[in-house]
Amino acid sequence: MLLVRHGHARSNVADRVSSVPPGEGLSEQGVQEALALRVALDGEGIDLAVATRLVRTQETLELALGPRRTERLVLPALDEIGFGAYEGGPLAVYRAWAWAHAPDAECPGGGESRAEAAVRISRALDELLARSEDVVLAVSHALPIRYVVDASDGTFPTARITPVPHATPFVLPAKAVARAAETLRAWASAPAFVDLEG
Repeated sequence: MLLVRHGHARSNVADRVSSVPPGEGLSEQGVQEALALRVALDGEGIDLAVATRLVRTQETLELALGPRRTERLVLPALDEIGFGAYEGGPLAVYRAWAWAHAPDAECPGGGESRAEAAVRISRALDELLARSEDVVLAVSHALPIRYVVDASDGTFPTARITPVPHATPFVLPAKAVARAAETLRAWASAPAFVDLEG
C-alpha cells in the first residue's frame, strides 16, 4: 500500500479544523505538491486509487494519477477524525483539548474519540486487505496516516502525533498493513496515551 496525506489544502493555510465533507480543496501549494507526487509515482503500478469523502484527498488523487485509468474508490472509513464542536475553528484549540483528554473521551459536539477513530481506521485497512488489487494508493489525512504508519510496527497512538508531510508516500507491505489494523484494534480495546501519563 502507498499511503499519502493529501496536498496542502486551503483549510491548512489558516490551520483550521476541517472534517465535514466536502471541505475545502487544495491550495496552490497543494496543487504543486500533488503534481510532484505524480512525478514521484511515475512508473509505479497502481491497481486501485482510494480517497476519502473530503475533496482535498480527491483532488490530490486526480492530480497524482493524471491520465491513468486506475479504478477509483471513495472510502469514508479513512476520513479525517470527526472534530465535533471544533469544526471550522483553529486547530490549536482542538489540539489543546485533545492533549488534555484520554483517547476514549467523547469529543464535544458529537465529534469522534481517538479510540473510535482507531477502530474505524482498522476497518478501512481490513476492507482494503480483503480486495484483490496488489498495489493500492490511498490518500487520507494526517491522523489516520500517522496512526497506521506507527501501528504498522506495533506502536500505539500518541496524543501528540508526529507531523505527517503533505503528498509524500509511505510504502507499507500487506503484512505491515495487517499489523497496523491489529495494533489499532488492540489499543482501542484499552486505550491510553503513554505521552500523557505522569
